[in-house]
Amino acid sequence: MRDGERSAAVLHVESHGSGRPLVLLHGFAMHSGLFAPLLPTLARRHRVHVVDLPGHGYSPSVEPFDLPTVTAAVDASVDVADATVLGWSLGGQVALQWTAAQPGKVNKLVLVATTPSFVVRDDWPFAMAAGTLAQFGDELRASYRLTLLRFLSLQVQGSAEGRATLATLRERLSERGEPPQAALDGALEALRRTDLRPTLPNVTARTLVIGGDRDALVPLGATKALAAALPNAAHATIEGAAHVPFLSHPGRFLDAVLPFIDD
Repeated sequence: MRDGERSAAVLHVESHGSGRPLVLLHGFAMHSGLFAPLLPTLARRHRVHVVDLPGHGYSPSVEPFDLPTVTAAVDASVDVADATVLGWSLGGQVALQWTAAQPGKVNKLVLVATTPSFVVRDDWPFAMAAGTLAQFGDELRASYRLTLLRFLSLQVQGSAEGRATLATLRERLSERGEPPQAALDGALEALRRTDLRPTLPNVTARTLVIGGDRDALVPLGATKALAAALPNAAHATIEGAAHVPFLSHPGRFLDAVLPFIDD
């Protein structure tokens, strides 16, 4: 497959560079184009596969839209072995599920602003209330564009580079079209139901968990607790960053990531 060419698999996958495989998985309501600023650096030493998750970007949706089904679609669409997988937010949950289901395919994990549970549960206070997530879904159905723009603002809230990062997110938001409402509803339901904590002791791949100390969606407590629950994980904090550290602080983000994935 030539650089930038769409794969023949179910999901939209673009591949760049050469070397060891590196798979990038994006977050809720976004698409893989957000990773574009990282590609020139990452593709120098890696064969980078950027994936549009089901119902996002150029990829068709799947039924049911739950974490196992989404993960199976990624697995069927990306032909890799012994890969490093970098997942951001929802993409980090997919990366964890993929590693648990196909440990032979994933050698290393980079989990960015990732949490095992986006909603508050017993012994898990580092999250939002289930009612808050449900209200967001109602608002999204009533006014997609306005609600998603507010969601983007929340992703950069408190970031030292928030204004510039928000402009980038807004610019890229619709460049691959709007996700179908059914896909967004399914993704939100997956976020509500998913609790990966029981599976974490079985994820033995070397892992780097990255959190921003100003993240309002996935607090630093969540990323630190995630790293502590994984058998072979380290944690890196990007000071001044909110939920999108690879866009707000690309230099510091790459400084943390490159030694780990190049090792």
